[in-house]
Amino acid sequence: MILHNSHQSAYRDPIGPVTPGSTLRLRFQNDEGDAVTLRTWDGAEKQIPMTPLGGGLFEASITVPETPMLFWYDFIVSLPEGEIRYGNAADELGGEGTQMYGAPRSYQVTVYDPAYTTPEYLRTGVIYQIFPDRFARSGAYTAAQQKAIAQAHPEATFHPAWNEPPTLDIDPENGDNRALDFFGGTLRGITEKLDILSAMGVTVLYINPIVQARTNHRYDTGDYKTVDPILGTREDFCALTKAADARGMKVLCDGVFSHTGADSVYFNRFGRYPDVGAYQSKESPYFAWYRFDEFPDRYNTWWGFYTLPAVEKNNPDYHRFLLNGRNGVLPLWMKRGACGWRLDVADELPMDLLQEMRTAVKKQNPQGTLLGEVWEDASNKVAYGIPRSYCLGDTLDSVMNYPLRRVVIDFFTGSATAHDVARLVLHQREVYPAPFWYSLMNLLGSHDRVRALNAFAGYDQDGIIQMPREAAQKIRLRPGQLALAKERYLEALRLLCALPGAPTVYYGDELGMQGMADPWNRAPMDWEGGDTALKARVSEVLTHRRTHKLLQTGYLDIKALDNDTLAIRRYAVDGQDAFGDSLTAPDERILITRNLTAQG
Repeated sequence: MILHNSHQSAYRDPIGPVTPGSTLRLRFQNDEGDAVTLRTWDGAEKQIPMTPLGGGLFEASITVPETPMLFWYDFIVSLPEGEIRYGNAADELGGEGTQMYGAPRSYQVTVYDPAYTTPEYLRTGVIYQIFPDRFARSGAYTAAQQKAIAQAHPEATFHPAWNEPPTLDIDPENGDNRALDFFGGTLRGITEKLDILSAMGVTVLYINPIVQARTNHRYDTGDYKTVDPILGTREDFCALTKAADARGMKVLCDGVFSHTGADSVYFNRFGRYPDVGAYQSKESPYFAWYRFDEFPDRYNTWWGFYTLPAVEKNNPDYHRFLLNGRNGVLPLWMKRGACGWRLDVADELPMDLLQEMRTAVKKQNPQGTLLGEVWEDASNKVAYGIPRSYCLGDTLDSVMNYPLRRVVIDFFTGSATAHDVARLVLHQREVYPAPFWYSLMNLLGSHDRVRALNAFAGYDQDGIIQMPREAAQKIRLRPGQLALAKERYLEALRLLCALPGAPTVYYGDELGMQGMADPWNRAPMDWEGGDTALKARVSEVLTHRRTHKLLQTGYLDIKALDNDTLAIRRYAVDGQDAFGDSLTAPDERILITRNLTAQG
């Protein structure tokens, strides 16, 4: 037998990430030959003969690099027929390795900054995501508000009834939904629902963009420093954060800094703002923020959408605009009460900008949050040809955990096993430092995917738009499908609440709302007709997590009992949790199964 298993302390100690200069003990089982060489890589290769311990077991203790980085290792194994290479499994998720041919596929060791800390409220919290136009109204607009809205949104249409479906309005130039229909949700409406959310166990509100923009999703920023008048005013935002704080809740803003809207103060393609935008003149103070191939109509865009001109993200003036302590965008909204930022497409931002963002956020508030949208393994991603690690302690606090979402949905819908789920969780334990791992946003639904119940009914596949939108509009789950999807959702939520990271609920999922991709996953909150029995069960699951420190910061073991069942143990070690804080509680054991029966 030849074997190394990086998920087991018998072969790798410590199992997870380490701080610079730490000692790492590695063992390898080779009872078919008489030698094993450890090969390491930190920018230069080293080959270290491993010491035989008897019984075919070999060991080497090494000192990892003195600076935060990704460090790599694999093995050269001597067998009677010659040398072979042994390294990481084909899926590169660690654990039991395999014999390799050709270029080495190495195991990863994350060496992170020992000063790396993340906000406690992330690892102990429960996150609730709100799409603000669709969450709650708060009475009629005044005449002054109506005037401000008309000036800011000359193309907007407003739904008279809250329970109408969203409008599908395809732009023939890019095939995207124009998203110019509004239901009139407001910041005051959110404030008025805080007691309901608090009673559910929610502690962090993640709110999709609230700044002035042309569309209802507001990812096409029009003015980074102004609340969209449909949502209310700056005073309304400050009142929301103050009311949330009084209930022990935080408000996390959504920042879009890879692009702006074409209809914006900065680009001003349609001339709707009084300032001279980059589209209008090369003399604009914002001209250098953008790249024109042929001025003014050919310019660099975000993913080919002409409505979203891409920002030159290395521009020093843009950096100052975002980050200066006096009135930079990120500090400004934190001064208004936000706890920090979720960064849209964080992996499209330069690493040095992320580092500067972290500095600005932590300077404003040491407990400020910088959480990124990264869909893949955030410890080791290649973006635009550059390897990036977001968990070394110099950029993000954590990320949205889309890999976990994918395997959890696949597990409950039958295309992945309990072994696959356990393997992904153990991989994340191996590569993510504890401050990062315990701060993950563990989600099942979001504004970018089909509704959770649709996903648990088998309707979630790769890609944002998974079928023609006209067909997607017609999909409604049959009674049996819906009942089973609800049971799967609850069991999946139990799983998220048993794992490190903040369990996250997308607005309306707790009420059983359905919907395929945009715009159907962004329907108005079903306050009147939602499934209150489901909501009560969701609240019970979230509250259990919220009131049990062991589930928040305890150590974790996870294993698959069979293809259908996961066993999770959360526990303390010597009266302490994973962060060295006092924790005296009996072990908590959770079984998760996909063998569910529809209720009701």
